[in-house]
Amino acid sequence: MKAADVMTPNPLSVRPDAAVSEALRLMLQRGFGGLPVTGEDGAVVGILTEGDLSRRARTGTRRQLRWVEFLVGRRAGERARTGARKVAEVMTRDIVTVGEDTSLEEIVQLMELHRIKRLPVVREGMLVGIVSRANLLRALASLARETRPTSVDDTSIRQRLVAELSRQPGRSSCFVNVVVRNGVVHLWGTILDERQRRGIRVAAENTAGVNAVEDHLVWVDPSSSLTMVAENEARQGAR
Repeated sequence: MKAADVMTPNPLSVRPDAAVSEALRLMLQRGFGGLPVTGEDGAVVGILTEGDLSRRARTGTRRQLRWVEFLVGRRAGERARTGARKVAEVMTRDIVTVGEDTSLEEIVQLMELHRIKRLPVVREGMLVGIVSRANLLRALASLARETRPTSVDDTSIRQRLVAELSRQPGRSSCFVNVVVRNGVVHLWGTILDERQRRGIRVAAENTAGVNAVEDHLVWVDPSSSLTMVAENEARQGAR
Protein backbone atom coordinates (compact mmCIF):
# COMPACT_ATOMS: atom_id res chain seq x y z
CA MET A 1 0.00 0.00 0.00
CA LYS A 2 1.07 3.56 -0.67
CA ALA A 3 0.37 7.00 0.74
CA ALA A 4 -2.41 7.58 -1.79
CA ASP A 5 -4.22 4.47 -0.52
CA VAL A 6 -4.57 5.69 3.07
CA MET A 7 -4.11 9.48 3.11
CA THR A 8 -6.82 11.97 3.96
CA PRO A 9 -7.21 13.82 0.63
CA ASN A 10 -7.52 17.60 0.38
CA PRO A 11 -6.90 18.12 4.09
CA LEU A 12 -7.79 21.26 5.98
CA SER A 13 -4.89 23.70 6.05
CA VAL A 14 -4.13 27.21 7.28
CA ARG A 15 -2.19 30.16 5.88
CA PRO A 16 0.97 31.52 7.51
CA ASP A 17 -0.75 34.83 8.20
CA ALA A 18 -3.75 33.23 9.94
CA ALA A 19 -4.22 33.96 13.62
CA VAL A 20 -2.91 31.25 15.93
CA SER A 21 -6.16 31.48 17.90
CA GLU A 22 -8.13 30.57 14.75
CA ALA A 23 -5.86 27.60 13.99
CA LEU A 24 -6.21 26.44 17.59
CA ARG A 25 -9.99 26.70 17.35
CA LEU A 26 -10.01 24.51 14.24
CA MET A 27 -7.73 21.94 15.86
CA LEU A 28 -9.86 21.71 18.99
CA GLN A 29 -13.15 21.67 17.08
CA ARG A 30 -12.13 18.90 14.73
CA GLY A 31 -9.83 16.92 16.98
CA PHE A 32 -6.74 17.49 14.84
CA GLY A 33 -3.27 17.25 16.35
CA GLY A 34 -1.77 19.36 13.59
CA LEU A 35 -2.52 21.38 10.46
CA PRO A 36 -0.41 21.80 7.31
CA VAL A 37 0.40 25.41 6.45
CA THR A 38 0.14 26.40 2.80
CA GLY A 39 0.89 29.52 0.80
CA GLU A 40 -1.50 31.21 -1.60
CA ASP A 41 -0.38 28.88 -4.40
CA GLY A 42 -1.14 25.75 -2.35
CA ALA A 43 2.51 24.88 -1.73
CA VAL A 44 3.35 23.48 1.70
CA VAL A 45 5.43 25.95 3.70
CA GLY A 46 5.17 24.47 7.18
CA ILE A 47 3.10 22.53 9.67
CA LEU A 48 1.49 23.62 12.93
CA THR A 49 1.23 20.99 15.67
CA GLU A 50 0.27 20.74 19.32
CA GLY A 51 4.00 20.48 20.05
CA ASP A 52 4.66 23.80 18.31
CA LEU A 53 1.97 25.50 20.37
CA SER A 54 3.18 23.98 23.61
CA ARG A 55 6.83 24.94 23.01
CA ARG A 56 5.89 28.49 22.04
CA ALA A 57 3.79 28.87 25.18
CA ARG A 58 6.69 27.79 27.38
CA THR A 59 9.33 29.98 25.74
CA GLY A 60 7.20 32.97 24.78
CA THR A 61 6.35 34.21 28.28
CA ARG A 62 8.17 34.55 31.58
CA ARG A 63 5.09 33.51 33.48
CA GLN A 64 5.16 29.99 32.15
CA LEU A 65 1.47 30.07 31.24
CA ARG A 66 -0.22 26.89 30.22
CA TRP A 67 -0.25 26.74 26.43
CA VAL A 68 -4.00 27.07 26.00
CA GLU A 69 -4.13 30.12 28.29
CA PHE A 70 -1.18 31.62 26.49
CA LEU A 71 -2.61 31.17 23.00
CA VAL A 72 -6.18 32.09 23.78
CA GLY A 73 -5.04 35.07 25.85
CA ARG A 74 -7.11 34.54 28.97
CA ARG A 75 -5.00 36.96 30.98
CA ALA A 76 -5.64 40.62 30.28
CA GLY A 77 -1.95 41.45 29.89
CA GLU A 78 -1.55 38.84 27.15
CA ARG A 79 -4.76 39.49 25.20
CA ALA A 80 -3.57 42.17 22.77
CA ARG A 81 -0.35 40.34 21.88
CA THR A 82 -2.17 37.02 21.43
CA GLY A 83 -4.66 38.53 19.00
CA ALA A 84 -1.79 39.57 16.73
CA ARG A 85 0.13 36.28 16.93
CA LYS A 86 0.32 34.54 13.53
CA VAL A 87 0.78 30.92 12.52
CA ALA A 88 4.09 31.80 10.82
CA GLU A 89 5.53 32.73 14.24
CA VAL A 90 5.08 29.29 15.77
CA MET A 91 4.84 26.74 12.93
CA THR A 92 7.56 24.24 12.06
CA ARG A 93 9.23 25.32 8.80
CA ASP A 94 11.67 22.44 8.34
CA ILE A 95 9.06 19.87 7.32
CA VAL A 96 9.20 16.35 5.94
CA THR A 97 6.83 15.51 3.07
CA VAL A 98 6.07 12.40 1.02
CA GLY A 99 4.64 11.71 -2.42
CA GLU A 100 1.51 9.78 -3.27
CA ASP A 101 3.58 6.74 -4.29
CA THR A 102 5.59 6.60 -1.05
CA SER A 103 5.20 3.18 0.58
CA LEU A 104 3.70 2.80 4.03
CA GLU A 105 6.95 1.20 5.18
CA GLU A 106 8.90 4.32 4.23
CA ILE A 107 6.28 6.54 5.87
CA VAL A 108 6.59 4.65 9.14
CA GLN A 109 10.39 4.91 8.96
CA LEU A 110 10.21 8.67 8.40
CA MET A 111 7.83 9.13 11.32
CA GLU A 112 10.10 7.17 13.61
CA LEU A 113 13.28 8.89 12.38
CA HIS A 114 11.91 12.42 12.77
CA ARG A 115 9.63 11.63 15.73
CA ILE A 116 6.56 13.07 14.04
CA LYS A 117 2.93 11.97 13.90
CA ARG A 118 1.83 13.20 10.48
CA LEU A 119 3.27 13.78 7.02
CA PRO A 120 1.90 16.09 4.31
CA VAL A 121 1.50 14.37 0.94
CA VAL A 122 2.52 16.57 -1.97
CA ARG A 123 2.35 16.51 -5.75
CA GLU A 124 4.91 18.85 -7.35
CA GLY A 125 5.11 20.70 -4.06
CA MET A 126 1.34 21.19 -3.77
CA LEU A 127 -0.58 19.73 -0.83
CA VAL A 128 -2.87 16.86 -1.89
CA GLY A 129 -3.28 14.91 1.36
CA ILE A 130 -1.95 14.07 4.79
CA VAL A 131 -1.00 10.76 6.38
CA SER A 132 -1.25 10.55 10.15
CA ARG A 133 -0.66 7.74 12.59
CA ALA A 134 -4.43 7.35 12.71
CA ASN A 135 -4.48 6.71 8.95
CA LEU A 136 -1.81 4.05 9.37
CA LEU A 137 -3.67 2.36 12.21
CA ARG A 138 -6.86 2.28 10.15
CA ALA A 139 -4.98 0.71 7.25
CA LEU A 140 -3.49 -1.84 9.64
CA ALA A 141 -6.93 -2.70 10.99
CA SER A 142 -8.20 -3.23 7.46
CA LEU A 143 -5.23 -5.50 6.71
CA ALA A 144 -5.84 -7.68 9.75
CA ARG A 145 -7.88 -10.23 7.80
CA GLU A 146 -6.14 -9.93 4.45
CA THR A 147 -2.48 -9.34 3.61
CA ARG A 148 -2.52 -9.42 -0.19
CA PRO A 149 -1.25 -6.27 -1.95
CA THR A 150 -3.74 -3.56 -2.85
CA SER A 151 -5.05 -4.14 -6.36
CA VAL A 152 -5.57 -1.56 -9.04
CA ASP A 153 -9.31 -2.14 -8.65
CA ASP A 154 -9.14 -1.21 -4.95
CA THR A 155 -7.30 1.98 -5.83
CA SER A 156 -9.87 2.98 -8.45
CA ILE A 157 -12.74 2.14 -6.06
CA ARG A 158 -11.25 4.42 -3.42
CA GLN A 159 -10.69 7.24 -5.90
CA ARG A 160 -14.28 7.06 -7.19
CA LEU A 161 -15.78 6.89 -3.70
CA VAL A 162 -13.66 9.77 -2.33
CA ALA A 163 -14.71 11.87 -5.33
CA GLU A 164 -18.38 11.02 -4.74
CA LEU A 165 -18.19 11.83 -1.02
CA SER A 166 -16.58 15.19 -1.79
CA ARG A 167 -19.73 16.12 -3.75
CA GLN A 168 -22.17 15.27 -0.97
CA PRO A 169 -23.95 18.12 0.85
CA GLY A 170 -22.47 18.85 4.27
CA ARG A 171 -19.11 17.31 3.35
CA SER A 172 -17.30 20.04 5.29
CA SER A 173 -18.88 18.83 8.55
CA CYS A 174 -17.69 15.23 8.31
CA PHE A 175 -14.18 13.82 8.25
CA VAL A 176 -14.15 10.44 6.52
CA ASN A 177 -11.15 8.34 5.61
CA VAL A 178 -11.67 5.50 3.13
CA VAL A 179 -9.61 2.30 3.02
CA VAL A 180 -10.37 -0.39 0.42
CA ARG A 181 -9.11 -3.97 0.59
CA ASN A 182 -10.17 -6.57 -1.99
CA GLY A 183 -13.42 -4.80 -2.71
CA VAL A 184 -14.32 -4.22 0.94
CA VAL A 185 -14.69 -0.55 1.88
CA HIS A 186 -13.73 0.46 5.42
CA LEU A 187 -15.15 3.82 6.49
CA TRP A 188 -13.24 5.57 9.27
CA GLY A 189 -13.55 9.02 10.75
CA THR A 190 -15.96 11.41 12.45
CA ILE A 191 -19.41 12.72 11.51
CA LEU A 192 -21.16 15.59 13.27
CA ASP A 193 -24.67 14.59 12.14
CA GLU A 194 -25.83 10.98 12.47
CA ARG A 195 -27.96 11.40 9.33
CA GLN A 196 -24.75 11.64 7.29
CA ARG A 197 -23.95 8.00 8.01
CA ARG A 198 -26.62 6.63 5.66
CA GLY A 199 -25.58 8.89 2.77
CA ILE A 200 -21.94 7.86 3.15
CA ARG A 201 -22.82 4.16 3.35
CA VAL A 202 -25.12 4.35 0.33
CA ALA A 203 -22.41 6.08 -1.70
CA ALA A 204 -19.97 3.31 -0.77
CA GLU A 205 -22.43 0.51 -1.49
CA ASN A 206 -23.30 1.99 -4.90
CA THR A 207 -19.67 2.35 -6.01
CA ALA A 208 -18.86 -0.15 -8.75
CA GLY A 209 -16.67 -3.02 -7.61
CA VAL A 210 -17.55 -2.79 -3.90
CA ASN A 211 -18.29 -6.17 -2.32
CA ALA A 212 -19.03 -5.01 1.23
CA VAL A 213 -18.89 -1.97 3.48
CA GLU A 214 -17.48 -1.89 7.02
CA ASP A 215 -18.72 1.15 8.96
CA HIS A 216 -16.31 2.35 11.67
CA LEU A 217 -17.58 5.95 11.69
CA VAL A 218 -17.97 7.72 15.02
CA TRP A 219 -20.72 10.28 15.51
CA VAL A 220 -19.87 13.24 17.73
CA ASP A 221 -22.59 15.59 18.94
CA PRO A 222 -21.00 19.08 18.74
CA SER A 223 -23.24 20.47 21.48
CA SER A 224 -22.60 17.80 24.11
CA SER A 225 -19.47 15.97 22.82
CA LEU A 226 -21.47 12.73 23.13
CA THR A 227 -19.99 10.04 20.88
CA MET A 228 -21.58 7.01 19.26
CA VAL A 229 -20.04 4.27 17.12
CA ALA A 230 -21.66 2.32 14.31
CA GLU A 231 -23.90 -0.59 15.32
CA ASN A 232 -21.53 -3.23 13.96
CA GLU A 233 -18.63 -1.65 15.90
CA ALA A 234 -20.69 -1.65 19.08
CA ARG A 235 -21.55 -5.32 18.64
CA GLN A 236 -17.89 -6.25 18.09
CA GLY A 237 -16.83 -4.29 21.16
CA ALA A 238 -19.35 -6.14 23.31
CA ARG A 239 -17.96 -9.55 22.42
